[in-house]
Amino acid sequence: MTESRRAVLVTGGSRGIGAAVAREFAALGDRVAVHYGSSPDAARATLASLAGDGHLIVQADLRDPVAVKSMVDEAAAALGGIDVLVNNAGVFFPHPIEACTYEEWQQAWRDTIDINLIGAANAAWCALQHMPRGGSARIVNVGSRGAFRGEPDSPAYGASKAALGAFGQSIAKSLGALGIAVTTLAPGFVDTDMAAASLAGEGGDAIRAQSPFNRVPSAEEVAKAVVFLASPEAEWASGGILDFNGASYLRM
Repeated sequence: MTESRRAVLVTGGSRGIGAAVAREFAALGDRVAVHYGSSPDAARATLASLAGDGHLIVQADLRDPVAVKSMVDEAAAALGGIDVLVNNAGVFFPHPIEACTYEEWQQAWRDTIDINLIGAANAAWCALQHMPRGGSARIVNVGSRGAFRGEPDSPAYGASKAALGAFGQSIAKSLGALGIAVTTLAPGFVDTDMAAASLAGEGGDAIRAQSPFNRVPSAEEVAKAVVFLASPEAEWASGGILDFNGASYLRM
């Protein structure tokens, strides 16, 4: 495969950041497999919005390891391999420890970890079986600033994203010898339909004010950062976690 015609799998690609990522890769001439979990109509709409040809949609509940392998294998068969995996799919369930039942607490942790962390790890293992060696393959994980600042309303989310970053660093050490670079992007709030309720009204003003730019990024801005991390020029960023939050949260 040439660099101008890469095979790209984007998990959670039916909406928001994932859909924007799929469109950015397609605009470069790449062929994209758009994964979705439970929104086939949104996935079809994203597919229809992609420039070029050779794209497809694939489905899997990321909590099911068998379904994950089947989905990745289907994408690889259709695309002729996988050059880039973007682990974008994620869920956020409110479950503050002081205000939820024990049953709600357990369910939120199970679903969040299974999708945000274990599902991503399984997708990476499965994608690796189809990746070329020698410097062109990339894995980009979409993490969160919540991994570092904490998520009191959804502690499982913060923990899953912190673990996702550590996972990315671990496999970056393993896969570098194969010429495969692994990075993690850690955005804050992003202007998507998923965040619309949080960004509305006075609460939204307070969120935007967290950044000295007094705004949140578009999904397209985040997508451009993902595409850069997947590029040949970003190989030396392997193992890195790139904060992408407009200085709304700073860490040493």
